[in-house]
Amino acid sequence: MGRHSLLSASSSHRWINCPPSARLCESYEDKSSDYAAEGTDAHSLCEYKLKSALGIEAQDPTENLIYYNEEMEDCANSYAAYVMELVEAAKEKSADPVVLIEQHLDYSRFVESGFGTGDCVIVADGTLHIVDYKHGKGVQVEADNNPQMMLYALGALEIFDGIYDIDTVSMTIYQPRRANVSTFAMAKDDLYQWVEETLKPAAELAYAGEGDFKCGDWCQFCKAKQDCRKRAEYNMELAKYDFQLPPLLTDEDIEIILDRIDGLVSWVNDIKEYALQAAVGGKEWHDWKLVEGRSNRRYTDENVVASTVTAAGFDPYERKVLGVTAMTSLLGKKRFEEVLGGYIEKPQGKPTLVPESDRRPVMNTAKNDFNEFVEDK
Repeated sequence: MGRHSLLSASSSHRWINCPPSARLCESYEDKSSDYAAEGTDAHSLCEYKLKSALGIEAQDPTENLIYYNEEMEDCANSYAAYVMELVEAAKEKSADPVVLIEQHLDYSRFVESGFGTGDCVIVADGTLHIVDYKHGKGVQVEADNNPQMMLYALGALEIFDGIYDIDTVSMTIYQPRRANVSTFAMAKDDLYQWVEETLKPAAELAYAGEGDFKCGDWCQFCKAKQDCRKRAEYNMELAKYDFQLPPLLTDEDIEIILDRIDGLVSWVNDIKEYALQAAVGGKEWHDWKLVEGRSNRRYTDENVVASTVTAAGFDPYERKVLGVTAMTSLLGKKRFEEVLGGYIEKPQGKPTLVPESDRRPVMNTAKNDFNEFVEDK
């Protein structure tokens, strides 16, 4: 992984909303995770696939990728195909659009020592297009007014604004494991207005280690999230409801709690994980002890078990039909649809309450069905 600036694009959602978190996080060591390492592998494969599609000589990294699997291969191929579609569209506007891959983007004219790396930048007359690949499937990332993407766009404009006649910036998050392709376009002038009104004031505070701590969804990836007193105070405010249940709570009370409940659960889990890791490291918590959790028996060598059971005259294997994903991989998407298309159903998903900003359509309820019935009469 490359070095990161204090005010990096990838952490901008956090430091713009909570400026003092930038300096606070400096005092914490970087802890790598399997998710981050998997994402790095996926980016390496995406870079290779895209360069190959563009006819640029590149070394295949596959044999060195620890987390490589068929899904990652499919994701990287689909990413390269998507970008190539954008390149073809750009050729309609410019005879020879520029395509930059894993490009260093410097936006330090607006943010002290600010820089980042753009997965793909496509430059043509009229439009500058930024594409960012996200391998994660836990959190859906949207491009709409996404500060990371806007900072990448600023860095790209620093290079190309005088060379190409750019008036619009288009930004795309490509997140295949969530089936999420999110694009947001804005006028270049509006981007520079955001710089003056929002970015520069927040960046100055963040670089100086000043400003107010503020809680929000940006806390999720903050290194200080387990220790942050502001986050604790914010979540403890819910204690005023004294764990009452409806109907003792008003509708307004419930709406306030719903708005904060995911953050509360996340905070509680962070505290538990922090306490556990501290105990594993030797710390003793008053009235708590470290014990060994439940575990299930397992074979030391499945191949030896299979041959031994076979030799004893028994069949060690169970037979079951491959799952839909595995069967699609076996047959190929086109053949799968031809052979099994008539035997696939998608049951209605479990009802889930989500914020209004979620892009999924509202599901039908008995009340909705009744209202539609009344309107049709």
